[in-house]
Amino acid sequence: MPSVNASERKKTIIKLAVVAVVACVVGVMLLRGINIKAKIDWGVGLLQACGPTVFFLAMALFPIAGVPMLAFSLPAGRAFGAQLGMPLVVVLGLVAVTLNLFITYWLARRALRPFITRLIERLGYKMPEFDRADLTDFIVLMRVTPGVPFFVQNYLLGLADAPFGRYMLISCAVSWSYTSAFMIFGEALLGGRGKMAMICISLFAALAAGSHLVRHHMSKGKSKA
Repeated sequence: MPSVNASERKKTIIKLAVVAVVACVVGVMLLRGINIKAKIDWGVGLLQACGPTVFFLAMALFPIAGVPMLAFSLPAGRAFGAQLGMPLVVVLGLVAVTLNLFITYWLARRALRPFITRLIERLGYKMPEFDRADLTDFIVLMRVTPGVPFFVQNYLLGLADAPFGRYMLISCAVSWSYTSAFMIFGEALLGGRGKMAMICISLFAALAAGSHLVRHHMSKGKSKA
């Protein structure tokens, strides 16, 4: 128990440090008179120059190597909403996420499995073995537990030999919800639409509360068992 508490405290400190660094960077930019909106517009213009095909292909492939999915879902609507329409942007984003789920699962189960397994063993860890009946619970818990990077979730589920159908069904249900919300939120935030941004924040709160209830219910059920 002490080690778990220490780990949680360490994670909290790291998160607070990241927030502090971001706040300091933004503060310095404001004090220096740097036009943040101009920088955002410049970045959006760069994405638009790449084109939607390159952007959404990168959204599917780059997170395989650890690039955060948020780096794509947040600016997507602002970059291509006017050109394609937000419904199509969201659909293309969900297609990219689905393709990413499929590729990382295949890499963990097949192509990179020996390498990842050796790496885990070299780091002193061992992949847990699950009964097939427990794998569904493991998939759900991985998807609704905050703090675990998206690509790490995918690789761990592939290494755990999660059944492909259940993996895709549960992963898509959770990932699509968050990705859609972040894409709409990013478009509203970067476009200066405060009311829509607040609606998305409320949606995030609802998703987080739902995830917490699912984790609590499953943990309670496991403890009773």
